[in-house]
Amino acid sequence: MRRIEFHRIGGPDVLTSLSATPPRPAPANRWCRSPRPASTTSTSTTGKARPPSNCSTPPAGEAAGTVTAVGEGVHHHAPGDRVSWFGLSGSYADHAIVTAASAVAVPDGITDKTAGSMMLQGVTAHYLATSTWPVQRGQTALVHAAAGGVGQLLTQIIKMRGGRVIATVSTEEKAAIARTHGADHVINYSTDDFATATLELLGGRGVDVVYDGVGKGTFAGGLQVLRHRGMLVVYGLSSGPVPPFDLMDLNVNGSLFVTSPNPPSYLQNPDEFIGRIKDLFTWVSSGSLDVRVGARYPLAEAARAHDSPENRRTTGKLLLVP
Repeated sequence: MRRIEFHRIGGPDVLTSLSATPPRPAPANRWCRSPRPASTTSTSTTGKARPPSNCSTPPAGEAAGTVTAVGEGVHHHAPGDRVSWFGLSGSYADHAIVTAASAVAVPDGITDKTAGSMMLQGVTAHYLATSTWPVQRGQTALVHAAAGGVGQLLTQIIKMRGGRVIATVSTEEKAAIARTHGADHVINYSTDDFATATLELLGGRGVDVVYDGVGKGTFAGGLQVLRHRGMLVVYGLSSGPVPPFDLMDLNVNGSLFVTSPNPPSYLQNPDEFIGRIKDLFTWVSSGSLDVRVGARYPLAEAARAHDSPENRRTTGKLLLVP
């Protein structure tokens, strides 16, 4: 089998394709063949890449595949079943060990490509719009990087809940994608100041919530566009870590809230995890949620796939295909 590993911290070039012995399932594990892992970059809350725990570390990721063997004690899945998962080390491979508790059955009518593309970003968009700030009908949200993987899904879920979306993007091509997924207004922050443009659209009132996957480059402007008691949700740091700020800025600008959520906090138990995944599968099956695949790369070209988001060339999800 082939899998991707990295042996030192660095850019996309540290990812290496290696030959390896196919793993065998232990008790409570299952073995999946030909998964479709989605390309992700692991970062810490400081915006720096997490170091490998040893000198030979397979990156984690989202993936989907077909069960070929199960470990002792696994009874609710069998060889031939299709499952998807996320966040497990070793998913950048054509065979992977998946813990029984992490694998979710993929419904008929949803392809492996779609299932592998939607797990982490779909769950993230779900808890952002339903739990972190549960969007209510008539509320207005500002969604940064709305043409990205999370941004596209988040926009659609907000619209399903009756919210209004002001989207920010960096190019006119991405603006068209944001509109396709339901954004009510789109601001190109490469040519316009998004804070000024947002307040002009709303007559100075401000938005109820800002969903910010960009971080350093948009944080200060996000605070400017919030209404009183609004919330700035920082869930990504693509432009770098948020700089220190004075807590009293939240006070004097209208009793504002700032939070930085992560998936484990919103997946506290199996019921919460499965509930969010079931919602996503239901929405996709009904046609209410469109999962866009931006590009597909052979597994061996994982380094090239990682280079694309770092250079802001992506729209939607990137897939690595064994």
